[in-house]
Amino acid sequence: MHCASEPAIASRRPPRPCSAGVRGAARALGALALAAMAGLAVGAEITVSAAASLTNALREIGTAFEAAHPGTTVQFNFAASGALLQQIAQGAPVDVFASADAETMDQAERRGLVRPGSRLDFAANALVVIVPRAAAAPPQALADLLAPAFRHVAIGVPASVPVGRYTQAALEKAKLWAPIEAKMIGAQSVRQALDYVARGEVEAGFVYATDAALMPERVKVAFTVPTETPVRYPVAVVAASKHAGEAQQFAAYLLSTPAQATLRKHGFARVPSP
Repeated sequence: MHCASEPAIASRRPPRPCSAGVRGAARALGALALAAMAGLAVGAEITVSAAASLTNALREIGTAFEAAHPGTTVQFNFAASGALLQQIAQGAPVDVFASADAETMDQAERRGLVRPGSRLDFAANALVVIVPRAAAAPPQALADLLAPAFRHVAIGVPASVPVGRYTQAALEKAKLWAPIEAKMIGAQSVRQALDYVARGEVEAGFVYATDAALMPERVKVAFTVPTETPVRYPVAVVAASKHAGEAQQFAAYLLSTPAQATLRKHGFARVPSP
């Protein structure tokens, strides 16, 4: 291309390209490169929807994962497992789902909401009864919760909160569900049940051992509740994920030595080998 201002006189030198055109082309190429880089950055951001009881541990694990996978960022959404499942079913842009029980993940699989073969168990927990730290006479067994001193008991809503389902099953086995349900203050997540006890709004509550350990100055464990179904945490890649590769990397990372060490630090137990 010739510059418009260049005179058409006899000259044996080859015409010079217009410097303005070169600069414009360079700018265009630069813009394309930036756009491509931006696209890669967006593509490497994954959203993990996880059970509320995993909040502290997964935040720490997420930071370590990002350090081990430069260019990938992790956003978390913590809530009760049942609520997260409904969000995914309604089309929420989620890449990884980690629930606090097998039943919720079973539902996700039956509904085709997670990728076949991507599910794995990565942590275990225990169900406990807690009371306010200042409680003078904590219960020693489930039947003690029938006493008049325990007017209100915080229990996760069984329909959507896994800790509530574990609680209901344990109480039904002990033939105590009906009388204790009458004292129930429903919690929308295990952390809400913890808060009710910590604030002294109820005399006792059912939570996971890891949650009880978060507020040792405000609550104490009265006793551990045996559960027929082990408290396990499964994780899977969401079927509608647009970043399945990174999502699978994160799920697999939960079984890595650094991630498992972090889970142990936060009180989670290792899942026994099959």
